[in-house]
Amino acid sequence: MIRLTTLCYLERNEHYLMLHRISRHDDVNAGKWIGIGGKLEAGEAPEDCMVRETREETGFDLQSCRYRGLITFIYADKDPEYIFTYTSSDFSDPGDTGSGDPMPVPVCDEGVFRWVPKSELFSLELWEGDRYLLDYLLRDRTEPFSLKLRYDENDVLTEAWELSGKPHCLKAPGR
Repeated sequence: MIRLTTLCYLERNEHYLMLHRISRHDDVNAGKWIGIGGKLEAGEAPEDCMVRETREETGFDLQSCRYRGLITFIYADKDPEYIFTYTSSDFSDPGDTGSGDPMPVPVCDEGVFRWVPKSELFSLELWEGDRYLLDYLLRDRTEPFSLKLRYDENDVLTEAWELSGKPHCLKAPGR
C-alpha cells in the first residue's frame, strides 16, 4: 500500500529544527536526525497534515509553509512512500511566555529536538538521501524538486535520481 507523508524543516536564524530519533530502538529512523512530519490522515491535504504534525510534534503553530518538492522513497521490496517536503520560518509558539527566547526547543516523545546551524547539518547522522535533499534546500532552489531514493533492506542507499526537468542520476546502483 502506498504511503503518503509529509516532511518539514522549520527555519530560524540560519538553523533548522532537527529531531534526533533516539527514543525507540525499533524506529526505522533510530539514531538519525530528521525533520518534522508524518502520515496523512483521511481527508487531509499534505499542507493540512504538515500543520497538524508540526503542532503535535513541536507545539508550534505553523502559519505558512513553502512546498519544496516530492521524495519518492523506496525501501527494499516495500511499496513506495511519497513524501511531500516543505520548509517554514512562519510559525509561532503558543506557549510563548514572553521570555525572549528566540528559539525554544520543543520536547517530543520521539526523540530530542535541537536547533542545528545549517553549516553543521552534514556532520549529523543522516539518511544518505537526506544529504541530497538538504543540499537542495540549502541552495534554495526556486523550482520544486523530485527525488527518487531507493534503499536496500540494510538501510543502504542504492540508487538516487533527480527527476525534475531532465532526469539526472545522483547515485547509480552499485556505487
